[in-house]
Amino acid sequence: MRRTARALQAGLLALALAALAVPAAINAAPAFIAPPSPPAPVIPAAQLPPASLAPMGVAASPKADAAQPDPARLAALLNPILASDAGSLTGQVLDAATGAVLYDRRATAAAVPASNLKLFTAVSALKNLGADTRLQTSVLRGSEPGTLVLRAGGDVLLGAGDSAPGAVNGHAGLTSLAQQTVAALGGSASGGVRLLLDDSVFTGAALNPEWDTGDVTAGEIAPVFPLATNSAMPDLKGGSRPQDSALAAAQLFASILGKLGVPVQGAVGRVAAGDPAATEQLAAVASATVAEQVAYMLQNSDNFLAEVLARLAATGQQRPGSSADATAVTLATVKSLGVDVTGLTLADSSGLAMANQVSAAQFAQLVKLIVTGDDANIRRAIDGFPVAGLSGTLESRYDTAETAAGSGLVRAKTGTLNVVKTLSGFVLDADGRLLVFSFMGNNFSGGSAVAQPLLDQAAATLAGCGCR
Repeated sequence: MRRTARALQAGLLALALAALAVPAAINAAPAFIAPPSPPAPVIPAAQLPPASLAPMGVAASPKADAAQPDPARLAALLNPILASDAGSLTGQVLDAATGAVLYDRRATAAAVPASNLKLFTAVSALKNLGADTRLQTSVLRGSEPGTLVLRAGGDVLLGAGDSAPGAVNGHAGLTSLAQQTVAALGGSASGGVRLLLDDSVFTGAALNPEWDTGDVTAGEIAPVFPLATNSAMPDLKGGSRPQDSALAAAQLFASILGKLGVPVQGAVGRVAAGDPAATEQLAAVASATVAEQVAYMLQNSDNFLAEVLARLAATGQQRPGSSADATAVTLATVKSLGVDVTGLTLADSSGLAMANQVSAAQFAQLVKLIVTGDDANIRRAIDGFPVAGLSGTLESRYDTAETAAGSGLVRAKTGTLNVVKTLSGFVLDADGRLLVFSFMGNNFSGGSAVAQPLLDQAAATLAGCGCR
């Protein structure tokens, strides 16, 4: 049983017993005695059974006085794991509290990061947009009579139905937006309306030229627009992703309006450049917070959402919303936060591009910034790190004898391309010392699957190691 699980179970049992003690004492009184009713006892809040489990936080509770691992002993354990001749493996382990380098294997060598790159995107989005910001999708009265404008605000996790306040994907729903619109029109549009789409918040090409056409064809990514349902994933299993997710969402919205008694006349068009701006808002729905969307993006390694959030971060800095602006703002942001960007190359924001170049040392610096930095917005990225064996892209890993020590303890972002496997995150070691790490595998002749167990075993070794 995991240490954190044992501690949690013990705490819950103590709380439950404390809560049961009160009714047990009351029931012990003889039933035939009827003294004046005493005041109801006040149970201290700390003794009440919890209504829900608390979030895990950084990992558990790092011990301030825990001993730092000895670098020589750590190297003796990690080097045999990472000395594979099937590909190139680099890595770095830092002490989270002091920043001391505890392990270094060609850590400054640039490598293809795959989806580990989303950690850079997460920091940029949280810093430039704000963790608690919500993205608004609205309907405005158009400048021409009988015209409505559906204005995109960057929410690509819209649902088709009613808004679902407890969800991230589907937090805002097109049906709820349509219902508000119909109510605002008050029957004045029963004869029909014309619907225009305003998705002008983004500029530039919707497809990054650095992406392999095979990845686009396979549905790993779709053309990037600031409006979509379900992160531009296909409606049906086995279906293809929409090539214009904003127009597809607008067409769906038109269909919903029709079902609610406001037919849309003609095809949905786009607001033309130079048209008078629509200003009277009729209806609006708001997304989950940026922090919640970032966590969803990291947990699910959502390529489309990563690209959208990065472009929104650029617009948050009054830059155009192109892919190039997104990477430029990300680079400038992490540099301003103290990450050494020497040799760092960003070709996209999701990690699909093979032209991306990041070192393990840069990832280790970034993870340390997230888990120990003083920026409250950036620290919200902690929620997005998958937990080994339990959640996100690590849910089905850490189930072997070599990796079991990391199950429930390792929290890390994964990355996978054909010949690339990466893993960057943080973990408490056996003595309670918080460590941050990045392990990167490139050019694996047998494919990324060959590298995965090596990276997982290295991270699990950190979890099981006191190494003093």
